[in-house]
Amino acid sequence: MKKMIFGFALMSLAVASAADTYRVTLFQPSVVNGKELKPGDYKLTLDGNKAIIKQGKEQVEAQVKVESTENKFNATSVRYNNGDGKFKVQEIRIGNTKTKLVFPADGQGTAAGL
Repeated sequence: MKKMIFGFALMSLAVASAADTYRVTLFQPSVVNGKELKPGDYKLTLDGNKAIIKQGKEQVEAQVKVESTENKFNATSVRYNNGDGKFKVQEIRIGNTKTKLVFPADGQGTAAGL
């Protein structure tokens, strides 16, 4: 019985840690996967190679390339590609981690609005 409870607890922990959640602040209108997000604080969920950026009922999903760097980032920062007058998210560097999310230049992925 104890082994079964331990196994269930271990499995629950593995499922809970499958997706990582972070906070990111956008200081200007920002385009992710073709959808423009207003400035503000967002919840960023990373599930494998999929980034989900959400604020209230507004949500956008995008495929990302997850890269690891040698040094930790001091703070979360967003890098942009300023094409055709819009700020398209190119990278998000997650503070206190070595993780960098690289967004595709061609905007491939799936956008979802709730």
